[in-house]
Amino acid sequence: MKNSYSRLLLGGIVCTAISLAPIESHVVADEAPLYGYSAESSRVERQWEEKLRAIPSPENLRAYMQRLTARPHNVGSVYDKDNAEWIAAKFKEFGLDTHIETFTVLYPTPKERLVELVDGGPRFTAKLQEPVVPEDPTSNQTAEQLPTYNAYSIDGDVTAPLVYVNYGLPEDYEILERRGISVKGAIIIARYGHSWRGIKPQVGAEHGAIGCIIYSDPRDDGYAGGEVFPKGPYRPRDGVQRGSVQDSSVFMGDPLTPGIGATADAKRVDLKDAQSLTKIPVLPISYADAQPLLQAITGQIAPRA
Repeated sequence: MKNSYSRLLLGGIVCTAISLAPIESHVVADEAPLYGYSAESSRVERQWEEKLRAIPSPENLRAYMQRLTARPHNVGSVYDKDNAEWIAAKFKEFGLDTHIETFTVLYPTPKERLVELVDGGPRFTAKLQEPVVPEDPTSNQTAEQLPTYNAYSIDGDVTAPLVYVNYGLPEDYEILERRGISVKGAIIIARYGHSWRGIKPQVGAEHGAIGCIIYSDPRDDGYAGGEVFPKGPYRPRDGVQRGSVQDSSVFMGDPLTPGIGATADAKRVDLKDAQSLTKIPVLPISYADAQPLLQAITGQIAPRA
């Protein structure tokens, strides 16, 4: 699993509050005052709340969401910038004082991804690819889509035994230890859920693992819950959950500018000194890709959890 790192532009939006004109109200005069308000200030507060509740338009929300999600728009992409400019224009149209700020951040995208089963069963190479879904016209935007990967994983090329660690939480390692199973020098395979994804490689590394695979188990995020996409809302067999695995216990934000804004002239640490990257390489896979790997694991049966 190898990543290349590049610096890209991130659009941000800053705005001020908008003032609204007084409105007429039909609030009942003898309605009980709100907690912490006088009778008069309660009437004014209820007037504002009534006004604000009347503002959202389902039609506008639907149109805005369709516009914002029409193309892949990850950080630094062409459509991300286009979205930021469109939102800024909308805010100005609403009367808000709006401007866009630019930050230069470390943003990883993978050059090479590979998961192979090389021993213990028939040789298998994971697809690491979500197929086009005919019912979803956006699923064929492959040139713009991010590949399936976890951002802020370190580079790595490791070959080792595979150990299933359930959700990869501390209590899961306690169960493994009671059964005499160690992950030291192994690649762990954990299922998504019951924690933020970045916890799984972090805890695995603390127990000596040298690599981490995370998959979406259908019991948690698939056909066990109901119909899968496109017939229903649940994850299909080739669906993969992307996302950052940055070590949030260190800090969040640009890994090279800890504690400060990632402006163009900000002082940066070397990549080798970035403390919030994972300690071991991490890659997410689908449950279709996970099944041959799990089938190849021998030994004690994992307790149902």
